[in-house]
Amino acid sequence: MSGTITVRVNEKIKAEAQALYESIGLDMSTAINIFLLKSIDMNGIPFNVSKSFPNKETLAAMDDAENGKNLSGPYKSMKELKVALNV
Repeated sequence: MSGTITVRVNEKIKAEAQALYESIGLDMSTAINIFLLKSIDMNGIPFNVSKSFPNKETLAAMDDAENGKNLSGPYKSMKELKVALNV
């Protein structure tokens, strides 16, 4: 028994996805079924869904790096670097 799912998708995204799936031998229906089965198997979305923008801490570190603030090193040896990294 099969059911039908109707989804509205941007035409460009649909065309790009269709071309991708066809290049690996899948049609859109099979690709979507694989996604649904994997979602069930993983008990959630089968990949990380997150904001693509850096968080505040990362933005601050990037700003520091650009402005030469709060930097470590240089290190004279790998051992010295590992000590600084607590590894």
